[in-house]
Amino acid sequence: MDPVIGWFQPEQEGPAKDLWSRIWETQKGVDNMNVVDINTNLAIKAHDYIPIDSTTYSDDQLNRVTANSNFYFNRKCRKRENRASTFAMNHNRAALIGEHGGCPWKNPNKTYGRGVIGLHEEIEDFYNYMCPTVEEHELRVNVVRRIEKVVLSLWQDATVEIFGSFRTGLYLPTSDIDLVVIGSWETLPLRTLEQSLLEHGIAEPNTLKVLDKATVPIVKLTDKVSDVKVDISFNMRNGVKSAELIKDFKQRFPVLSKLVLVLKQFLLQRDLNEVFTGGISSYSLILMTISFLQLHPRQNAFCPGANLGVLLIEFFELYGRNFNYMKTGIRVKDGGTYISKDEVLRGMIDGHRPSLLCIEDPLTPGNDIGRSSYGALQVKQTFEYAYIVLTQAVNPLNTLMYDANKYSILGRIIRVTDEVIDYRAWIRETFRVPSYSSSVTHQDEDDSLSSYSGSEASSLESPTGSDTVRVSH
Repeated sequence: MDPVIGWFQPEQEGPAKDLWSRIWETQKGVDNMNVVDINTNLAIKAHDYIPIDSTTYSDDQLNRVTANSNFYFNRKCRKRENRASTFAMNHNRAALIGEHGGCPWKNPNKTYGRGVIGLHEEIEDFYNYMCPTVEEHELRVNVVRRIEKVVLSLWQDATVEIFGSFRTGLYLPTSDIDLVVIGSWETLPLRTLEQSLLEHGIAEPNTLKVLDKATVPIVKLTDKVSDVKVDISFNMRNGVKSAELIKDFKQRFPVLSKLVLVLKQFLLQRDLNEVFTGGISSYSLILMTISFLQLHPRQNAFCPGANLGVLLIEFFELYGRNFNYMKTGIRVKDGGTYISKDEVLRGMIDGHRPSLLCIEDPLTPGNDIGRSSYGALQVKQTFEYAYIVLTQAVNPLNTLMYDANKYSILGRIIRVTDEVIDYRAWIRETFRVPSYSSSVTHQDEDDSLSSYSGSEASSLESPTGSDTVRVSH
């Protein structure tokens, strides 16, 4: 079993699995004998953890929360880069199940339907569980406010706008915040912003990075108070336009949000949610889902009452088995269609070629959204694995599968780690919103502001994704 892709299912437990697991581990040890250095210090893999910084910070640096309320400070544990990762958890069944069972969305008092009906019901419950709480939403708003304050102290005429998953509402509890600073500079002031963020105590010093050689230069940081990751770019106006485009598609396809949240978690826990780690970007994943719904042979596939279990399996079947990555590109504009890569090539800048995962940018002609997704085939393999596992689990003729009310069907491909559950509990307790009704009001999404402004009320996507949360300053 590839430790990146999946884990053993309940019905696979038994003497045969134990025997083959021992053989696998023994063979792996033999294969490694010739490559492991005698000096064990040289053989240690790069740390998946960042040591705790035990420095005590002043109250004004931490604004609302003091240093001793830091999530990792309290727990005296080391910080994992991806706390949602389920990599190699096959070797520790207790870690995979976890203290909280691994499937916290599943209601123990609810009787789930059999097969694909039960899968649909679990996806609904998963979506409701993973949607951000009021505290999580307010926490992110405060992170943006503090960073905006730093930016405006440097450049009064600049503006800070939110894009990405926080703007669209399609974010997981551990998702980054994407910000763009709009202004006028001869040279992008990446280092100036880096220094100011350090001086104001916004970022953890060992997490602040300037990626000035990247295709899109950014400043990466982890907020010291909330442990939320933030990416800051400059003058990338298309990010905001892309977020508005996705919000429009959310209106057209009511099932889009629920499918995307499941798929994002599916890739996140396998470290396949970032291009630089061999995965695909969230924007690519969303456009693939939109294309899947646009070109679905059933006209009512994206209606509110559609079976989400069927749609999820069909998505995995399309992109895990049937889609021709070698010759075909994806286009979502003008109603959506598949296009030949030869046609894409004609519209590209000389010297550029369509990528393996070719997705035409709906906002910039000639731009290939998937051009840096060098690990697209591994994502394809993972999608195929999920298709096989779920198809077997919902097959009514398969009598070997365990009771769906005892074992989760969705839990065969998705798990929520204890670290994520504990992090959300910490946010709920530490950043408790005193009175929801007095500080937050719901209104129609059409009334939401198009950008964030620290001097006005900021209107952002609500935790439910259907209303708008207006946070008063």
